[in-house]
Amino acid sequence: MSSSSTAMTSPSSSSESLLTTQQRMLSAGTGAICTALLMTPLDVVKIRLQNQAHPVNTGECFIYSNGLMDHVCRACDTPAKKKIPCEWYERPGNFTGTLDALLRIPKQEGMRSLWSGLSPTLVMAVPLTAFYFSAYDCLLARIRELADARRRRRAGADAPRSTLEALAPPMIAGTVARSASVTLVAPLEVVRTKMQSEHMRLPEIGAAVRATAASHGWRGLYLGLVPTLWRDVPFSAIYWAGYEIAKARILAMRRVNEMDFSTAFVAGAISGSIASIVTNPFDVVKTSRQIELGRVVADPAEAARIRNEKMLTVMRRIVTQRGVRGLWTGIVPRVAKVAPACAIMIGSYEYFKVHFAHSNASRAAHS
Repeated sequence: MSSSSTAMTSPSSSSESLLTTQQRMLSAGTGAICTALLMTPLDVVKIRLQNQAHPVNTGECFIYSNGLMDHVCRACDTPAKKKIPCEWYERPGNFTGTLDALLRIPKQEGMRSLWSGLSPTLVMAVPLTAFYFSAYDCLLARIRELADARRRRRAGADAPRSTLEALAPPMIAGTVARSASVTLVAPLEVVRTKMQSEHMRLPEIGAAVRATAASHGWRGLYLGLVPTLWRDVPFSAIYWAGYEIAKARILAMRRVNEMDFSTAFVAGAISGSIASIVTNPFDVVKTSRQIELGRVVADPAEAARIRNEKMLTVMRRIVTQRGVRGLWTGIVPRVAKVAPACAIMIGSYEYFKVHFAHSNASRAAHS
């Protein structure tokens, strides 16, 4: 990318405020696609290497994630007449490492194999991210407006923001936006998990949804919502507060007032790393529950017990079995995955917002 394009900066806050909701959602959706396209090959390679070292038994599940969402992978029986296993992650490769896999997979199986499992990721990630990011932006602007008005009444027009006034708006906006987005897509998440873990076809989904509603009530469509909120909401609050602070510090160091792609990218990587470290215990619990559910998918009673387990109960069991260190299992690979995903997502989002804001300002100037 040329220096002229990377130096593209955001316009004034007044022109950015003219961004429509559709433009914000399109920016976020495009960012989600960019993130999935860039991160999926690395996760595909990781899963292939893991399955090569420790094959998954038939009927068991493991979690495949690109940093935007989870994807449940279930091992299945391979018909003898088939030359290629029924699941992409079970194909033999005998890879010696990450680089070897990145080079040999496209050569032996075609480039598309590096993006295996991308479709279900995009089906959920694009609408969820579009709503989440645009909701955060709108909420943040409104909360800051109210907070600034209150501060001016109390301390005068020139009073600077306190630390609390700087941290609270992004934390509140991030918490509300993430809670709303996760709750809205929870029924789709239940359906998606059933499709992936039980290999259901589309005609069977309606019957599965009706059966879930009959046995658990419509609340059954929100099974697993609480542990998801425990993981995602604290992450969101910490991430957005960290992002706004890091962004302000970077802009101050560069002695500029306008955003650009590189500032958003670095701020996103920093805040994503911090948030992933702090919230790793919640991610361990969420992953543990998903894996256990995959192993008992044929036992409805046991599955119901696992779903109804409280977060603290699962945490205590993990500490009892593996010690306190068990809550920090996988911290290094999680940070290595989340940091670049957050950086790509927020960088792309800010870049496309800048594009639309400049376009709006140009049209307004010529009208």
